Amino acid sequence: MTMTTANWHYLNGKPQTHGIFKQHAEDFVVIEDLGYPLTGEGEHQFILVEKINNNTAFVAEALAKFTGLALRNVTYAGRKDKFALTRQWFGLHAPGQADFDFSGLNLPGVNILSQTRHNKKLKTGQLKGNRFTIVLREVSAPEQAIKRFEQAAQQGVPNYYGEQRFGVVRQNSEGERMEGGNLQLAQRMVEGETIRNRNKRSMAVSALRSYIFNCNLSARIEAARFDAVLEGDALMLSGSNSFFINDGSDPSVQQRYIEKDLAPSAPLWGKGPLPSTGEVAAMERQVAEQYTAAATFLADAGLRQERRAIKIWPQNLEWDQQGDTLTLCFSLPSGCFATSVLRECINAREPQNNT
Repeated sequence: MTMTTANWHYLNGKPQTHGIFKQHAEDFVVIEDLGYPLTGEGEHQFILVEKINNNTAFVAEALAKFTGLALRNVTYAGRKDKFALTRQWFGLHAPGQADFDFSGLNLPGVNILSQTRHNKKLKTGQLKGNRFTIVLREVSAPEQAIKRFEQAAQQGVPNYYGEQRFGVVRQNSEGERMEGGNLQLAQRMVEGETIRNRNKRSMAVSALRSYIFNCNLSARIEAARFDAVLEGDALMLSGSNSFFINDGSDPSVQQRYIEKDLAPSAPLWGKGPLPSTGEVAAMERQVAEQYTAAATFLADAGLRQERRAIKIWPQNLEWDQQGDTLTLCFSLPSGCFATSVLRECINAREPQNNT
């Protein structure tokens, strides 16, 4: 079956307000929040990097080359957008070595803001979240967009993986939608093509797993089950990867969902049985059966069944309107996409040259 990112459902209908997103790299600012203090001692050197028009993997490779470290000893908590102004931490594992001197680092668009030591490795996903500042330009109806964003902060939005996970989506000369490269690569891989580049393969597998998650989430919206806690749901505690199965014995779970204490989850597909039960498991299996080859590929790749919350709530929302320009600030937990918040609130497009 052909995979497309165009048909996933909106929680409150597709927004009618239009605007331009990322007209300039500085229109999308991401500041990483590790969520824990650094000890100031240890064999791991943490550096806070501000970058613009550089992707995270490229900066990691440049840091490895500059310091003489193996690439595996240069780590980061998460990838950040290339066409953006971002601040994120990199960890350098260099036991027994003095602090690196970065005064000679000549990397356009990259600045070292601070440097300190820590006693533990910086691992993928090891951060509290990110703070976003987003400028939307030429907004057709700013007041309507503001209402949607305020609704999103109060009621939450679908926790879709953003389209950047699937690669850049473009239109061809006939105006037809062309799916992102990672998703195209994933589909070829499922059909039997061997992808030897380890990084490309990893991105394709991630896109494939994210795609099935998004399809599960969309199906739940379509079935009018998105805002209901169902018996059999695997309920995730907010700010945690822990979950428990709703066996129907606790009548407070629906209220806890309303209070943002927990949320139902959908599968990150892999090997093994679904932890969900009943109606929920039936819905999830039905989606997987639509993409049997993809689901089988993920299980055969050694990935195990995991879960991801289906809803997120943007935190600490602030906004400023100047004519048809709207500036938004909000925070999201680790692994969540600001573009998925935008998707629910405004029909925003990026200029075609932002690749």
